Amino acid sequence: MQRRSLLALTGLALGVALALPAAARTRAQALTSTFRSQLRYLAFLPTSYSRRGPASPLILFLHGSGERGSDLDKVKAWGPPAIADKDPDFPFIVIAPQLPEGESWDALALKHLLDDVLKKYQVDRDRVYLTGLSLGGYGAWDLAARYPQYFAALAPICGGGIVRTVGSLRALPTWVFHGQKDEAVPEEESARMVAALKAAGGNVQYTVLPEGGHVDAWVHAYDKAGLFEWFLKQRR
Repeated sequence: MQRRSLLALTGLALGVALALPAAARTRAQALTSTFRSQLRYLAFLPTSYSRRGPASPLILFLHGSGERGSDLDKVKAWGPPAIADKDPDFPFIVIAPQLPEGESWDALALKHLLDDVLKKYQVDRDRVYLTGLSLGGYGAWDLAARYPQYFAALAPICGGGIVRTVGSLRALPTWVFHGQKDEAVPEEESARMVAALKAAGGNVQYTVLPEGGHVDAWVHAYDKAGLFEWFLKQRR
């Protein structure tokens, strides 16, 4: 029985399997959808995963601007994909889509991708978690605000969004990270989202790294912060 899979998938209006180096995968597959948008993504399955076994928790990870393009290996630079690629016992299914060059995250396209994933894999739908960094932090705020019913918890890192949308997130456990000395995305971008969510009665915690820059925020969040342990305590 296959115990670990790194799947290269093309989601949403595709019918061609993606090619990955043989050393980086055990199988490649393609997804086909009638939705108009197109996203390629990596999917990592833990060793504990079985299509007929207990449902597994899932992390949807949205990368930053530097990982856009056509080389899916770039998505493994940071965060959950980097961890899952090295640790087959990481206890989550990790779904990591990739944006083409010059594009930004589209919530509707991500919703359709997630719908496809939930049909394809044995996912615990009460333990679906959303996180993203930088550009992906903005995308995570937006996706969660539009479709909060999909997620058990949210962790945007050095991102921001539209404050008037946070009311839909008041019931969603949210942990936000930002570096005080971030020169790429000002810390105020996260701070105003957190303030608005608190004012709306949201369940939100905010970690600011006083000496942290842009990269420091997600290095801390995905390493020493205990984010993944916190995820596993959250249920929809």
